[in-house]
Amino acid sequence: MENNKPTNEIQVELSEEMAQGTYANLAIISHSSSEFILDFIRVVPGAPKAQVKSRVILTPDNAKRLLFALQDNLAKFEEQVSGKTAKFENFVPPIGGVKGEA
Repeated sequence: MENNKPTNEIQVELSEEMAQGTYANLAIISHSSSEFILDFIRVVPGAPKAQVKSRVILTPDNAKRLLFALQDNLAKFEEQVSGKTAKFENFVPPIGGVKGEA
């Protein structure tokens, strides 16, 4: 009898346009009781408005998975480049008055 275990692999397709990516230099994160909303924004110096370039909506469970994946990847990156990322112990968000709730 064959061992027909289901695999947990997902084939991900990336279009050429999506592979180019979108530059953002600011992220605003808000949440409700059932979702986290990540807005990725491009701020241009001197421009009166900043434009949201992408919005990603996640469940709380998937937001936590993203957090752990980012922490893991940053730790690996810092190990490779001898910890050359900014220190954020006293980090203050760049936009005053923005609350983290939707």
